[in-house]
Amino acid sequence: MSRCQPVSEIPPMKDLTTDNITDNVKILNNQCPQARSRYIFDRLVSHLHDFVRETRLTTTEWQTGIDFLTAAGQISNDLRAEMILLSDTLGVSLLVDAINHPRHGNATEGTVLGPFHTHDAPVADNGYTLHHDEEAAKLFVLATVRDASGRPIPGVVADVWEGDAHGFYDVQNPHRDQPDGRAVLRSDDDGLFYFTAVVPVPYPIPMDGPVGSMLTHLHRHPNRPGHIHFMLRKPGWDPLITALYPRGDPYETSDPVFGVKESLIVDLGTVDDTIAQKYNVKAGTRLLTYDFILVQEEEAARLRQELATKAVEEMGLGVAIENGLPVLDVD
Repeated sequence: MSRCQPVSEIPPMKDLTTDNITDNVKILNNQCPQARSRYIFDRLVSHLHDFVRETRLTTTEWQTGIDFLTAAGQISNDLRAEMILLSDTLGVSLLVDAINHPRHGNATEGTVLGPFHTHDAPVADNGYTLHHDEEAAKLFVLATVRDASGRPIPGVVADVWEGDAHGFYDVQNPHRDQPDGRAVLRSDDDGLFYFTAVVPVPYPIPMDGPVGSMLTHLHRHPNRPGHIHFMLRKPGWDPLITALYPRGDPYETSDPVFGVKESLIVDLGTVDDTIAQKYNVKAGTRLLTYDFILVQEEEAARLRQELATKAVEEMGLGVAIENGLPVLDVD
């Protein structure tokens, strides 16, 4: 990554006021040779300074914000992603995903990654059982991965994870010594992958950290509707991060991380004798079936560029589009 090199010829930064501080900060930032970085920091400074001016932010309030972000960083680690949780609860995660992975037609919509994904899930064969709690209500998940024309896509890596029968993820267990409730599978020649999970239940997001304090202050409830996470990846295809939500959950319409979409709400069925014999699963087990539709990378890139061009035209910023992203052109 190239470094931003300062230049010697810049206007003197003196007598700064609430009216001229923003433009002066931009002058310094615009010494960066990377057009995309110039644009990002131009808009960041503009919106951040406008926020301070519009709210007449007090010194005490700003320090509270700094302390809040510091605490969120300090509580985060490899198994606890408080900053992701903050992004989720402010709706930023869903917005970023929707912009970066646009979908149209019958393509499966994405949603938030959430703070509980890990990189230590076992690589397993189809038919794997995520949980071994004999008391839990089992759910057989039978899914296919296809293109927009309905053709199966083999060899798709399917990273799946969920909470247990009480709504807790393995990373919330202080005695966790190995992954549980997660696996990495692969679609077969028919685009099929399948596994046994537990019927998802609603659960509260972690409330013992800064994000929990924020939700309490805002009088927001912490309860997510039950769901199972999926991350589908294969070279040549736009990655899909999504989740499926059994219909009828009491928090279906008030998800604190804004992850529920109508197309991702599913009706659960029951494993019949045919499915039971074919996949070696007990008849009568709850059943979730779903057809995931992926988008080719080229199509996703074209759609991103089209939507980015439209967005900057509507904002009237007069910026250019480079590699599908808006950039600030500074001479």
